[in-house]
Amino acid sequence: MINLFNAHIESLSIHRVGNKSRNEAIFLSEQPYQTNDEITPLLKEFFLKSFREKEENYYQFAHEVDLEYNDMFKLASEVFENPSTIHDVSKKITKHLFEQSNHPHIKNGEVYVVHFTHLTIDNNQVDAIGVFKSELQSDFLQFEEKGTNLEMLLQHGINLNKLDKGCLIFNYKKDEGYKILTVDSNRYDARYWLEHFLSVDAFQDENFITKKYLKFCQDFAKDVVFPAEDKKQEVMFMNRSVNYFAKNDEFEETNFLNEVMDNPDLIPEFKSYKVDKGEKYSIEDVTNFPIANAAVSDARKKIKNVINLDTNIQIKLDFINPESAEKFVEKGWDEEKQMYYYLVYFNKEQKS
Repeated sequence: MINLFNAHIESLSIHRVGNKSRNEAIFLSEQPYQTNDEITPLLKEFFLKSFREKEENYYQFAHEVDLEYNDMFKLASEVFENPSTIHDVSKKITKHLFEQSNHPHIKNGEVYVVHFTHLTIDNNQVDAIGVFKSELQSDFLQFEEKGTNLEMLLQHGINLNKLDKGCLIFNYKKDEGYKILTVDSNRYDARYWLEHFLSVDAFQDENFITKKYLKFCQDFAKDVVFPAEDKKQEVMFMNRSVNYFAKNDEFEETNFLNEVMDNPDLIPEFKSYKVDKGEKYSIEDVTNFPIANAAVSDARKKIKNVINLDTNIQIKLDFINPESAEKFVEKGWDEEKQMYYYLVYFNKEQKS
């Protein structure tokens, strides 16, 4: 979990990169930008807003041989070891980004390199490096008094409500390649920012594993439980799975299966499905791990608890009181109509 509320901008450097394949130039500012009380809060909101609103999917610098060969890892380490080098390093970061700007669709734009302090991650206060790029400009109107009339002036500039590209490199977990958050709103070349510039992989902590395991369970429910049983059992299996994650601090696979698998015959199916699909979710060898509560909360919001019928009727099951679905909803077959039905028991209808 991160807290960016108290983040402070210690240093800001602004440069510009063009598209190398179109022979566009690079512009490096000689000195850091001097912020003031008027623009600082606006810039802070511009840089950090997207990270507060975005789901926390962390990355880490990576290299197939050694982390020391990752350019951005080395540059980030240089700043964290000596923050006074931030402006010189910002030029190197901008040059590195320029070298990756070869795809014909890559847009030119301003590059902002920021040294932040007073950020909190996993209850640790750390500093961080922010690298941001603005690419798209918006039209806006300015007005000027000319005699007895107002004149409109059409201008172009950066929309402070939307960050095009950015990353936050936290001074945390250096040995694992630092913890990194990234955003990319303009996906004209998805490899440009993540792979070519940053060279990162997903950070495989408990948050990552919890999300991946729950996603694996969701697909197992859809691909195996639903065909073997019915939609109700698919929904109830996922409900029991999420509840297991919510009430436990540690995941243990055997205990999990014994608790959530209503039909024991599906346990071998689960294990077989994991052998076939586990690598896709990076959980092929995972049987025990600490559970991340934030990941469980995020997953619960995305899991559907509705049975959609081809007769344009929906049945919504209550995840808060799952025993109601078990006790008061029954599925059957009507010979006369040659149709399935759900029988729902109740005492009285509730007011909306």
